[in-house]
Amino acid sequence: MVPTYPYVGQETKCKQVPITFPPQHQNQQPGLQTLMNPQPISENPAYRGSGKLNGRVAIVTGGDSGIGRAVSIACAKEGADVVIVYMTREREDALATQKMVEGCGRRCLLIEGDLRHSAFSQEIVARTLGTFGRLDVLVLNQGVQFPQHSLLNISDEQLEDTFRTNIFPMFYLTRAALPYLQPGSSIISTASVTAYAGAPLLIDYSSTKGAIVSFTRSLSMQLAERGIRVNAVAPGPIWTPLIVSSYSADYVKTFGLDTPMKRAGQPFELAPAYVYLASDDSSYMTGQVLHVNGGTMTET
Repeated sequence: MVPTYPYVGQETKCKQVPITFPPQHQNQQPGLQTLMNPQPISENPAYRGSGKLNGRVAIVTGGDSGIGRAVSIACAKEGADVVIVYMTREREDALATQKMVEGCGRRCLLIEGDLRHSAFSQEIVARTLGTFGRLDVLVLNQGVQFPQHSLLNISDEQLEDTFRTNIFPMFYLTRAALPYLQPGSSIISTASVTAYAGAPLLIDYSSTKGAIVSFTRSLSMQLAERGIRVNAVAPGPIWTPLIVSSYSADYVKTFGLDTPMKRAGQPFELAPAYVYLASDDSSYMTGQVLHVNGGTMTET
């Protein structure tokens, strides 16, 4: 019998979903969710919002697919309007996410561009304020990874691309948004289990995720007096376009099976952690990292 996720589907009729994946690979990053088989599960229909984010506005980088799509949907269910930042290649995914957010009764602004350029962050904030008149939540979720079996294979170009994509926008977008964030606002970054457990194939990626943890802790101390909370989520192996666009088809076949829970996670299983950190439920939490990783023990 193939193990399955505990539940996915309508409350009265759960759909069982296998936890292993057919071999597949996409040759370009960012990967596209529309091409994945099976599709990542972005939404748990049994999740019912309770107004935790009513009237708030959230920017979600990488919100077109994967974890970002799931977070965007969950925030919308909790009453937030959402701004999704994506790259040109991801437009079809972004439009699909926009439709899902609007299906929850909230507005969704799509902004296309490259977060590796500092000026783009200024544009994101300006367009957000121009459309919604406020900004309350930053979800810093963009990322790339390029597995290499040896440090000797990490070129200068790869090293710079990984850092410019994964960590630089944390500074760019937060710097642009800070003048407009009010007490009660929340900044949430996507770190990774690799920042704590290491990953021999992902030395540069893991290094950027470690930097994100330090960014979170240091910024939280600086902004505590302003009433702005800064936290992070550290996912384990999650079925997203990043996986099929960075790993080989053979690797994908066993993706996530080395966790204590013997499976990869789905994006919808992380989304409530982001909602918690964005909402007043976590009003006494800052500088922390929530570990959603299938049971891997880490030192926080």
